[in-house]
Order: sequence, then C-alpha cells, then structure tokens
Amino acid sequence: MAPTKQKAVVINADGTVSVKDYDVSKPGPGQILVKVAAAAQNPADWRTVGWLKKEGCVVGCDFAGTVEEIGPDVPAGLRIVGERVAGFVFGAYYHNGAFAEYVVAEAAPAVHIPDNWSFEDAAQLGVAPFTAAQLLWEAQSLPTPLNPATTPLPILVSGGASSVGQYVVQFAKHAGLHVIATASPKNFDLVKSLGADEVYDYNDPELAKKIKASTGGKLKHAVDTIAEKDTPKIVSESLSDEGGAISITLPYEATRPGVTATIVVAYNMLGKDYDFPFVWTATEEAKATGKKFAGLIGKVAAMGKLKPNPKHLLSNGLASVQEGLGLGPTVSGQKITYRIADTPGLKA
Repeated sequence: MAPTKQKAVVINADGTVSVKDYDVSKPGPGQILVKVAAAAQNPADWRTVGWLKKEGCVVGCDFAGTVEEIGPDVPAGLRIVGERVAGFVFGAYYHNGAFAEYVVAEAAPAVHIPDNWSFEDAAQLGVAPFTAAQLLWEAQSLPTPLNPATTPLPILVSGGASSVGQYVVQFAKHAGLHVIATASPKNFDLVKSLGADEVYDYNDPELAKKIKASTGGKLKHAVDTIAEKDTPKIVSESLSDEGGAISITLPYEATRPGVTATIVVAYNMLGKDYDFPFVWTATEEAKATGKKFAGLIGKVAAMGKLKPNPKHLLSNGLASVQEGLGLGPTVSGQKITYRIADTPGLKA
C-alpha cells in the first residue's frame, strides 16, 4: 500500500523547482498508481516549467516503475499490481508528475516493460516513442515494423539525433523504409547505428539540394522533429516537385504549394482537456490511439528492435532536476535520466 506522503519535484513561484513533501494521489477511473523507479526528461519539461510557472505543480512527464494500485474501471487483466510499466503524463501542468516517488497514470497507454529493459532505459518509453508513432502513423499512414513495406520508399527525418528522431529512425527502418536523416556531424555514427541509410549535416547550406538529388526528386514523406528555425524551409524544399507530407512537432505552415504539414501532440492521447500549448478537448479516438501505440511500442521493444537513447544519468535523483532542466537545451543525442532511489535522504 502506498504511503500518504512522498518526495516530489515541485514548481516554485519564481519558476525554479525543488524537492518537497507532497501528497500521494489515489488513482481514479481508468488509472493506475505507479511507484516510480526512474524518470526521463524531455524538452517539454523545461519549456512548460519556464513558460507557465505553475506554482505547486509536479514536474516530469516520462516514468518507469511498478504498478502499486489499480483504480476503478480499469479492464480486468489490462494491468496487474507489481507489473513493470512505463509511460508519460502531462508534467508541470497538473498536481501530478513523473519526477516523484509516485505518479498517477492512465492505465491504457502504459507500456509493459520488456524483461531485458532496465527501469532507467524504460523511463524514456513515453513522450519520445509515442510522438514518433504519431508522426509516422497518425499524421501519415506509413508502414509499421509489425507490417513492413515491401518496397523501401524514402523518408526524411529532420533531427535524427533528437530523442524523438532516434525513435522515428528506428521505427521507420524496421518498417522497411529508406531512412534519410539530418544531424550534427558528432551524432552521425549514433544515427547510423539506429538504422539511418543516409545522414546529412543539418547545417549544410546545400542540404535540400543534396537530399533532392539523392532521392531523384521523388521524396514525398518527411518528419520534422525540430520544426523551427530553418527546418520548415529545408524540409519542404527537399520534397518532390509534386509536393508531399511533413509530420511536425511544433506548429508551422508549409512553405510551398502541394506540401502539407501536420502537427502531433502526445498529450492528446491521455484523455484530458488542456489549454497549453493550445486548447485541446479530449476525444475517445485520441485515447484509443494511445492504447494502440502503447501496444505497438511494447511489441517492437520486446522484439529487440528498439534501442533506448544513450542516457545522461544525473547522480542525485530528484535533487538533480533543477540542474537537469538547465542542462536540457545543451545536451545532444542523450536522454537526461533520474533514478529516484538516488535522491539524498529518501527512505528506502
């Protein structure tokens, strides 16, 4: 049985965060209470903390741990107490976040952790792979690793070394696609090791021309995990003269006729309304998509076809989160991760 109090990383009035004593919530209908073993950081964490400064809210989206309690209306057999699960919540927005000893999560979009995945690795089976799934299979209807293409049509992944990009590269490669990625030269080997067939320097002034030449002007599918600065123009110009589809993680309009740009947001799959970064009203369709992708991600990971991002493990657990939020924009190709048990003064 879970305690009534826990340690959690909470937002202060000035936008900083600190570890505080916090109530442990009870799981509601369709929810589970998870004892968190490890948590991973996303760009959404420092952005939401810095932009909203929602005093009293708990930080952190990605978690991995064990099911402690099961709430009402969770279908029998969907989750069991003691099961190792991973997933995500909308951290820094509600009084519930992953950077804590316990987190309340939706039962359906939780991922069953394969036996050969550690909690530290599984902590990132949240925002990044779910977003990657949306980019490939919601914004576009591309082949999946469970039903791969017979002909390797090309796809461009802008930001192949980003956390989301690393999962897009792997999903796309195992789906039988010809993967063209952009990255900084220091991350070329990493992106190639994940399955990219071609990797280009994202700072190359001839980038779009080179990609168009490589694909014979036939590229019609792209994923933009950066979606800011020069990437909208570069990705659009890399596509066929006939146009194509771009899946994006931040909003922008396509820069040329015949090209569509479709944004995805992982939070939509959690079944809750929100008004940041824009207004969203929960739908049953989005919740069903989350459950479907959780099953797919779990199966691909269990098949041994998914590698976690390289980890940047900070040594003091929850007490390291303020440091980690500051490091976030500077860490490239790695996932900042916190092991909860490493928090100083935490009771065993």
